[in-house]
Amino acid sequence: MKIKIIAFIAALLWGGLSEAAFVEGLEDFPIPDGLEQIENANLNFGNEDIRLVEAYMTSNLLNFEQIKKFYKETLPQLGWKLNKESAKEIIFERRNENVTIAKESANPLVVNLVLKSKK
Repeated sequence: MKIKIIAFIAALLWGGLSEAAFVEGLEDFPIPDGLEQIENANLNFGNEDIRLVEAYMTSNLLNFEQIKKFYKETLPQLGWKLNKESAKEIIFERRNENVTIAKESANPLVVNLVLKSKK
């Protein structure tokens, strides 16, 4: 798993995306260019067994289809498996965690990301 993360980060750096952003509290969960995490709108807690991370992101440049495409291409490289997809949300799973990426509004685009343990 660490090798995949290192390879992904290296690919971002070599691809000219040296300022790649990651979700606060999720060091291996990238944010696509054009999407920004909303400050002070985050929740992050847990321990060795369970965790919950919630973040809100916004963009005036991207639409939700572009966000879904980014995560469908990127997250499998980081060990995530697509579980469910609809017009308003996309859900991935990895080991004992699920992450839901959902469209809250379209103009401006506001995306809610919730990662939680399955336990």
